[in-house]
Amino acid sequence: MYTRILVATDGSTLSKKAITSAIALAALSGAELVAVKVTPRYPQSYFEGSLPLNPTEVSKIEKQWADDAQKMLDTVVKAGKAKGVSVKPVVVKSDIVSDAIIATAKKQKADLIVMASHGRRGIKRLLLGSETQQVLTHASVPVLVLR
Repeated sequence: MYTRILVATDGSTLSKKAITSAIALAALSGAELVAVKVTPRYPQSYFEGSLPLNPTEVSKIEKQWADDAQKMLDTVVKAGKAKGVSVKPVVVKSDIVSDAIIATAKKQKADLIVMASHGRRGIKRLLLGSETQQVLTHASVPVLVLR
């Protein structure tokens, strides 16, 4: 059925449910799981909302974000191993989460993307947008959205 499934996580409760479902689906179909966490880049200018920090401090902040993402993905690897699923952790640095997820799915040759929907409605959805909606709209592989 599937050979490589990509699951996107942001550490939220809903994305943890998506991880559980993705692991179960990977175990059922004998697929490899690619777990991806997108981390932002530190804002570079005052107009982007950055605080005036020197490059060393910016590097420390970005390293902390990457380390936190890796720890999050390590728990996915551990959960996958417990179910007999091979999990490849991938940390991606990007300001546009949906583009990073789609690009990672393409690079990793995933044939399914699994992610959570945060269920925003009305004006919040219009103002905040939806990374899930963007992935659904622009991905070239099937997307399984879990609530």
